[in-house]
This record gives sequence, structure tokens and C-alpha cells, in this order.
Amino acid sequence: MTTFTAHPVPARVLAELRDCDDAGRKPVPFTDEEGGAPLRCCLRHSVPGETIALVSYAPLRRWAAATGADPGAYDEQGPVFIHAGECAGPASQELPFTRAHRVLRRYSDQGHILGGRLVERGFAAALAEAFDDPAVAFVHVRAVEYGCFYYEVRRGRPLVSP
Repeated sequence: MTTFTAHPVPARVLAELRDCDDAGRKPVPFTDEEGGAPLRCCLRHSVPGETIALVSYAPLRRWAAATGADPGAYDEQGPVFIHAGECAGPASQELPFTRAHRVLRRYSDQGHILGGRLVERGFAAALAEAFDDPAVAFVHVRAVEYGCFYYEVRRGRPLVSP
């Protein structure tokens, strides 16, 4: 059986995004009065009263810079919610944000899209199917409505230090 782990935006990247996001803008923190924003730092929904920020994030660009891969035209940036200040990270190892339709995008070790799938039910089974393909290096979980990045999934156990 394949094991896989959801990875939030890494802590060192969050620190950079809180200073200047991937679109070159300074984040503008705000108090979330309603709650419910999907936070990519701790992989949970915000609660009313938390201070958060909406920043532009380019996960493939950052990954490519660290690994030497060239995702080419697959490099995207988009909006993600994060805590405006430091965050303890995920409190659970469960796969988050799975109670709604999601798109699973499969990527090669060069950051090229190998396929995608709309998941309505059976989230864990869809991830297992994605990782049955040895060419799949990682999977991005994305929102259906806007295509926003939620988190990255990789084979194996959680990373000790993000």
C-alpha cells in the first residue's frame, strides 16, 4: 500500500511570502471576521478573529529553483491564504480539505503535468492511483472553482522539518 503525506507551504517559504509574495507584492494582513479561509500554512480553515494574509505563491517555481528542474510553461502562481505571523503548522497528518470536489494534478520529477483528475469521492483511492504511476513525483491538490493550490502530496511519511 502506498503511503502519502500532505505538505503545507514550507516554513522558510512562508517567512519569505510574509515579506514579499511571488508576485513581488508586500502582503496586507487582515483580521478574518468570518473564518473559513483555507490556510496553506497549517492546512486547516481559519477561525473568526485570526490575522491572515492572501499572498501569491508559485509552488513549481520555488521547487524548480531548489531542484534544478524546469517546469517550463507549467510554472504558475496563484492566491493562497496563510497566517500573517508564524504558525505551528499542521496539527494532524490527515489529508485536509477533502470534503469537497478537488482536482489532483500529477507532476513528473521535472515539474511537467502528467495528468489530472477531478475527485468527488474516494480521495485516498485517487491519490493511491496517482502514485501507482512511477513517473509521478508529486501531486498538487487544487480547488475546482478557482484552480487554487491547496497543498502538495508526496509518497512516504511527513518531512521532519518543512
